[in-house]
Amino acid sequence: MALYEYVTQEQLAGFDKYKYSAVDSNPLSVYVMHPFWNFVVKFLPTSLAPNLITFTGFMFLVLNFLMLAFYDFDFTASAAAHVHVPSLVWVSAGIFNFLAYTLDGVDGKQARRTNSSTPLGELFDHGLDSWACIYFVATVYSIFGRGECGVGVATLYYILWVVLFSFILSHWEKYNTGILFLPWGYDISQVTISLVYMVTAVVGVETWYEPILFHFLYRDLFTFMIIACSFTVTLPMSLYNVLKAYRSNTLKHSNLYEAFLPFLSPVLLFILSTIWVVFSPSNILELQPRTYYLMVGTAFANVTCKLIVCQMSNTRCQALSWLLLPMSLVVALAVTGVVASETLLLYLWTAAVILAHIHYGVSVVQQLSDHFNIFAFSLKKPNSD
Repeated sequence: MALYEYVTQEQLAGFDKYKYSAVDSNPLSVYVMHPFWNFVVKFLPTSLAPNLITFTGFMFLVLNFLMLAFYDFDFTASAAAHVHVPSLVWVSAGIFNFLAYTLDGVDGKQARRTNSSTPLGELFDHGLDSWACIYFVATVYSIFGRGECGVGVATLYYILWVVLFSFILSHWEKYNTGILFLPWGYDISQVTISLVYMVTAVVGVETWYEPILFHFLYRDLFTFMIIACSFTVTLPMSLYNVLKAYRSNTLKHSNLYEAFLPFLSPVLLFILSTIWVVFSPSNILELQPRTYYLMVGTAFANVTCKLIVCQMSNTRCQALSWLLLPMSLVVALAVTGVVASETLLLYLWTAAVILAHIHYGVSVVQQLSDHFNIFAFSLKKPNSD
């Protein structure tokens, strides 16, 4: 039995009818990465469950996050006059990031190779992807840090939100059109990040202090590329695909209100977290940037996973995530100064958010495993000897 039934009977019935539909037109993915993944998957044993591959890749990103947290918890190690992250750590980060990206590309091929594709596999994959956003963004941040030539913690906070909304756009598209349009930025960013880690190991973080042209620094290029890609490619393409479906009467939901409903909880989460940042009595983002990013990214993943469940089961999106209710109280306690230690409050709330999200994920995976009569991490059948 599942720990808690987060997936309704209506949604379970929707999962039974689910068919995967995606469009991947990125030349890097089509002509380079897919042939590479087809080559790699041949070396994997056919007894290896695709979900185990997915989870292993995700844990490489978590390992990167924890490794950099140990050497650079407050994002100051890359600044001048600070003890820098060892070169071997950057090499490890590059290898782990590329392994995570490779395993994320191989898991689906392994599922088709072993004839074990299920809606649970896709949900597990995309659910972990939603949580992975915070881990790779926070890890990359350590390259520049928040020194004189780095990126301010507030700037990175808003960059993180650009990345988060870019991620949810793809699933919002699928919620409305039934087709997952895979974003070009993901493949390009993952290959670039892996290479930058390796380059940093060789040339040192001091290289990023120097301007590229005139007074234009590498940190400015980092910021520009993320924002430009989101607002000139990802957002316009998502809006175009949804409006095209609306004009052709193929929109899966009855009106524009229903079509845009999935954005309500993410926007409210952004508002609540930003209120805490702006009105924090102790300037919590300056004091605890890594913990704050982790809290926001995990809460976002929880909201996004619920949207993914709805779009895969072809059911109406939940208007308001329950997690936002206690968060409203936490933010109120923080900004009014009622709580003596704002840092302790952040730690407790972050722990609560992580535990709630893990509980949600385990419950949904267990519920769907029971429904489809499969094991999440094994190709054996529950009723087999």
